[in-house]
Amino acid sequence: MEHRLSFASVKLINPNIAEVIVDAGVNISIEMVEEYEALLGQLFHDEFALIVNQINSYDYSFEAKLLIGSHEKLKAIAVIFYNKNAEKIASEIANLRRVDDFNVRLYPGLELGRQECMTWLEEELKQAS
Repeated sequence: MEHRLSFASVKLINPNIAEVIVDAGVNISIEMVEEYEALLGQLFHDEFALIVNQINSYDYSFEAKLLIGSHEKLKAIAVIFYNKNAEKIASEIANLRRVDDFNVRLYPGLELGRQECMTWLEEELKQAS
């Protein structure tokens, strides 16, 4: 089942994992993060994990980088990247949020990243429960 935000789509992969694809050219703001977090609160009542599929090029405001992924029931985020710039942005966010015990891993989309990230997310959810 797919849900539409003003700047992205969120697709349920299974009851505890969703895939997020941000639209091309977006600069994610605090308001967008709030919209995103509200949808996650509606979709998930138990612990969950996310795949952030960076197939499109987009960026975040500094404030959004500090807030994204802060939902209390979010246990892990797998980021699939397709180019060095996307990898750099995801790494910056992970480094900024290191003190928050931000559980994120990066996977190259041009290799077998998607399957590897699904396996990792399922393992993280098992450990969390």
